[in-house]
Amino acid sequence: MKIAKILNNNVVVILDEHGREQVVMGRGLGFQKQVGEPLEKEKIEKVFALQSDELVARLGELLSQIPLEVMTTCDRIIELSRQRLGKLQDSLYITLTDHCHFAIERQKKGMAIRNVLLWEIKRLYPKEFLLGQEALAIIDKRLNVQLAEDEAGFIALHLVTAQLNSEMPEVMHVTRVMQEILQIVKYQLRFEYDEDSLSYQRFVTHLKFFAQRMLSRNVVADDDATLHAAVKDNYPRAWKCAEKISHHLVTEYQRELTTEEIMFLAIHIERVRKESLKV
Repeated sequence: MKIAKILNNNVVVILDEHGREQVVMGRGLGFQKQVGEPLEKEKIEKVFALQSDELVARLGELLSQIPLEVMTTCDRIIELSRQRLGKLQDSLYITLTDHCHFAIERQKKGMAIRNVLLWEIKRLYPKEFLLGQEALAIIDKRLNVQLAEDEAGFIALHLVTAQLNSEMPEVMHVTRVMQEILQIVKYQLRFEYDEDSLSYQRFVTHLKFFAQRMLSRNVVADDDATLHAAVKDNYPRAWKCAEKISHHLVTEYQRELTTEEIMFLAIHIERVRKESLKV
């Protein structure tokens, strides 16, 4: 492998066998090197073979501006997240690293930012929030910087974004819609959620993708009218609650639900309602 570009002492770009650029990171990889020289393989710490040339270029630009230890720390956080959550977008390398770098710089200057969605994030994305907390511990141990709990919430949102294939503002909007729907169900049916129950976790997962579809105006077409009628007859309270949610979404977001979408909401609402009766 030969060096195609030198971004700094620790980051270079190479060309793979197909002529595509890859970003390679390692202490001293680019030190006193020239374009065209072979790469010292023993110094390689990470090779980023991303899916698009645009991502490679953005990552290369980012890595040329931040300390190596910050990148290796974020890489550790991302690999841990992949083990727990499964497939994540490649862009997470850019968005999460960029966020953590500036969070660390802000913390050093005493300029921490409050996370107004922290409470919702804890409830709606517990796995991602736990990873956010672990990320703070990794940053503290490796970089000796203690970030506030608010940052665990921001990191969690980046992980949710990487799963949903969305942008951060959209994920924050999705989180708000999820919280609104959960509150409507809670107050309409007058019960407390058992947040450890499987039915609640399934409901939250359904709402995550439901809210994303709704905000992007992707409609689930009506299918089986007979099934709609059966669900409405068997789960009348849940169906009425789903209709209340539909009315709220029309009023606040100008999005009218199809009968199919109301049906699926009603099914999940009935599950969490029944689960609450067992507590």
